[in-house]
Amino acid sequence: MTILDEICRRLIQAKRVLVLSHVRPDGDAVGSLLGLGLSLQAAGKEVEMILPDGVPAFFRHLEGSDQIRSQSVLNGVFDLTVAVDCSDDERYASTVEAGQPDLNIDHHPTNTNFARYNWVDPGYVATAEMLAECLVYCQLPVTPPVANALLFGLLTDTLGFRTHNMTPRALRTAADLMETGGDLPNLYYHGLLRRSFEAARYWGMGLTGLQRHGRMIWTSLTLKSRQEAGYTGRDDADLISVLSTVEGADVVILFNEQGNGNIKVSWRSQPGYDVSKVALRFGGGGHAAAAGADIEGDLTEVQTRVIEVTRQALGLDPLN
Repeated sequence: MTILDEICRRLIQAKRVLVLSHVRPDGDAVGSLLGLGLSLQAAGKEVEMILPDGVPAFFRHLEGSDQIRSQSVLNGVFDLTVAVDCSDDERYASTVEAGQPDLNIDHHPTNTNFARYNWVDPGYVATAEMLAECLVYCQLPVTPPVANALLFGLLTDTLGFRTHNMTPRALRTAADLMETGGDLPNLYYHGLLRRSFEAARYWGMGLTGLQRHGRMIWTSLTLKSRQEAGYTGRDDADLISVLSTVEGADVVILFNEQGNGNIKVSWRSQPGYDVSKVALRFGGGGHAAAAGADIEGDLTEVQTRVIEVTRQALGLDPLN
């Protein structure tokens, strides 16, 4: 029996399912959570969908997003707990007392295989791509809301099908999802083009502090800048994707102050620079071209330390 057969067996047999994803959710986390959760609901199962930070306003256009909670509201024991798009069990907050998940479905190469059954495959461009294959294999419903959720996850995690890990298989999956109801133009607008006024102001504050040394650039977003911009999320409003388009920047770092002495650090890189190995040094993880870590400390101290470790690990020019 393959791992996919085992996952199907458990999804089909379960009557009450808890689906989890990570803190500061991105499009793949939300899309994967909704895609699996809504499909299981359509199959007649009772489903709880949990994001510890709730659903950012940016993702609330997705049908079913109003069902996502920050904590469980259902009573009783779940037959099955599934973690999607989580590289380790610390990526969902301790406020979700789910114990060890039964299933772990993820595409991050730094995944720690923390569940009873782990389907981890970095060959997929997004966890949403894995779930699109899984639902068809398990003969679970792929309704238009499910297709939209999974296509949104696939679209946003590849920045509109333009990341270096794109594959023909992923494009075929996107086409299949469109044929079952996925609205690609609308999802592209909501996921990659639209920005709130507050997010645009937040970007401006980060761009003002942009620094460069050789082929590396970096900037910081502080709690004060978030408050002044009126931005209510804990993420970077996807500023990191904008910075990754700067010509001549092989490595990009963004420092996002979270409060309570915690800094969220995000790395992006061009081919030939594996930032996941840098993130691992700080207890984080991710992909060769996109990684992150949560680091305790003062913003200035963390920035100095991370820039130097990144420079040394990737063989970049020394700072003067």
